[in-house]
Amino acid sequence: MYNDSSDKYTTRFPALDGLDIEHYRPFTHDGLIEEIKQLAAPLEGKELSHVNSTFEGGGVAEMLRSVVPFLRGLGLKSTWYCIEGGEDFFILTKKFHNMIQGVVQEYTAEDLLHVYIENIKNNLDGNPIVSDMTVVHDPQPAASIIHGEFLGKTLWRCHIDTSEADPLIWNFLLPYINHYDGSIFTQKSFVKPGLKIPAYEISPCIDPLNVKNSQYSYETALRVVDPLIKKYGIDIERPMILGVSRYDVHKNQTSIIRAFKELKKKRDIGKLKPMLVLVGNSASDDPEGQLMYEKTLQEIDGDPDIYALLNIPNNDLNIGALMRLANHFVHVSTKEGFGLVVTEAMWQGCPVIGSKVGGIVQQVIDRQTGFLVEPMSVKEITNYMHYFLLNPQERDQMSVNAVEHIRHNFLIPNLIKKYLLLMRFLLNVDKKTPYFRIQ
Repeated sequence: MYNDSSDKYTTRFPALDGLDIEHYRPFTHDGLIEEIKQLAAPLEGKELSHVNSTFEGGGVAEMLRSVVPFLRGLGLKSTWYCIEGGEDFFILTKKFHNMIQGVVQEYTAEDLLHVYIENIKNNLDGNPIVSDMTVVHDPQPAASIIHGEFLGKTLWRCHIDTSEADPLIWNFLLPYINHYDGSIFTQKSFVKPGLKIPAYEISPCIDPLNVKNSQYSYETALRVVDPLIKKYGIDIERPMILGVSRYDVHKNQTSIIRAFKELKKKRDIGKLKPMLVLVGNSASDDPEGQLMYEKTLQEIDGDPDIYALLNIPNNDLNIGALMRLANHFVHVSTKEGFGLVVTEAMWQGCPVIGSKVGGIVQQVIDRQTGFLVEPMSVKEITNYMHYFLLNPQERDQMSVNAVEHIRHNFLIPNLIKKYLLLMRFLLNVDKKTPYFRIQ
């Protein structure tokens, strides 16, 4: 295991410095920055650390790149630890991820013992984590609570939709989870029977200071994507329907593609000549991404109006600009812990067609910030694509609503506030139970 300031780590990503949280003031509602400073004052010098399985790729890593500097800027100490693993470890833990989301997968007792547990032991052996509070993210490092050494309060943070978790894998992980001092879920419905520790509801959030979340003018966004559209031959003058996610079976790119093909059959769409742009990244802890990308290309079947891009250059810069330029965004996952990409699109003023699953329903307020659909309903998706293209005034009002909804609920300062309240409670600074405790 290595951390964000070790020699091994700095070859991949520079050490994180504390930042001036005053930079967030223009993006937050009144009084939030002052409240955060007051909450942090008695915690000055205390340490809040994080453990996950990758420094790059995925929403957890993106959030931690902002959370750690924010905490340091408040006068707290914060370290980001990342467990290492070979291909066999990440193949197995990807199966864990899929099974927690209800997909049947095959594994053996030997996999659990020699691939998962032995890897955890190898990471933590001789590497105690000394921190006042540590948040351990998702299944990959979950067993570290038993096979490692933590000096301080510990919480297990689940970013996955567990509502239909396979009982076998959940019951394997549950004894580990129950050794933590508490757990964090994105919403109450994800808490499963058998959990014997306190549970707290904390939604993921995005950082408005990140390049991806810069709120571009339309003209600036056009300049940003110019090299990208030239590289792929995209006609940016045409209405763009955008989807951004990992290429993953649960992200359901297939339904988006089929809906778009049905959209093109509508007679009143012909003159608009819409296009569908799908963008995805691979991640070091997701070995299935390339296979799913290839399956997506097969579904597209050479349609000249559909672009499926993988690991585009200047990813964050281009994603934010594409969201600003898109007519609307489509994210119809069949399972979704939260869906930070939905947050990002809405923050850019891009209304969303989202599925009625997981944390998406916290973000997409039906007919106010977008439309909610059943994820496999190609007809519903097609109809709302059609609506957005033909009703620009309603689309623009939803755009305004989307930005304000994110501002008040899903920006990093809101996340930091809850971490501080939780830390104050666990360290006995406050006696009052945090308002977001759900069990």
